[in-house]
Amino acid sequence: MISKPSAAELLALGDIRGGVEQAMHEHGPGVYGLLRVLLRRKEDAAEEAFSLFAENLFKYAATYRGEGPLKAWVYALARNAAVTVSRDGWRKRGRRLETKEAERLAADVRTRTGVRRERQASVLERLRDTLDLDDQMLLALRIDQKLPWEDVARVMSSDGVTVDAQAVRKRFERLKARLGDEVRRLGQPE
Repeated sequence: MISKPSAAELLALGDIRGGVEQAMHEHGPGVYGLLRVLLRRKEDAAEEAFSLFAENLFKYAATYRGEGPLKAWVYALARNAAVTVSRDGWRKRGRRLETKEAERLAADVRTRTGVRRERQASVLERLRDTLDLDDQMLLALRIDQKLPWEDVARVMSSDGVTVDAQAVRKRFERLKARLGDEVRRLGQPE
């Protein structure tokens, strides 16, 4: 049986459309789950961010050069979409025009993964809500998405500032300890 080429392989071959569709199928459910975790305080923010992510994936797919794992590049696009949507001015601009093909893929992935990603409310989840977007992103990338430290560092790097994998790991350990202390302080089991 012949295996289907990966999104990265399709993009390397110049098949942008096929690469984007495959990337959405490979990484879209994880991206949507991540955005739901990061933007859950706003009812439709995760859907807006996912649509923006899908549009940007179509828009910038030709710029992917394979210098790092495609998954890290995709999650960096998702991070940028989350940051954009979380800004106060986002809703003031009104609804943006959407790329029909990107919106179709985004809707397909949202529909498939929406039910699967339901979570129970917990003390840890409420604590996670108190974190800033970068700390939430760090937890989600490492714990929920199980990305290696090097890929987490690639995603967390932005605006020309490169973040070191070891620094991200240390930040994660401090964050984990802080959350553990808070859980113990509240008298809840970890």
